[in-house]
Amino acid sequence: MPRIAVEDNSRMSLRIRPADKALLLRAVAYEHTDLTNFVLRNAMQAAKAVIAQAEQVLLSERDSLRVLDVLENPPAPNAKLLAAAHALPTQP
Repeated sequence: MPRIAVEDNSRMSLRIRPADKALLLRAVAYEHTDLTNFVLRNAMQAAKAVIAQAEQVLLSERDSLRVLDVLENPPAPNAKLLAAAHALPTQP
């Protein structure tokens, strides 16, 4: 029977091949830590790197200057933007 996910549970289970676990345990021994700490520390570093790459936009100097210019001197709204603004519900 499948387990029901519990949101407030701080445990995480995963299946791992014996050779992969042996490799992790060798690394753990060299760092004088435990498996949980080793896996969590390295997984968190990898997760932060993935998130940073996905959420960060790198612009060239030319594109950065263009963005700043548009922010400082926005173009006039076109007809579609004005129609969309007028279609919004009014706040009480």
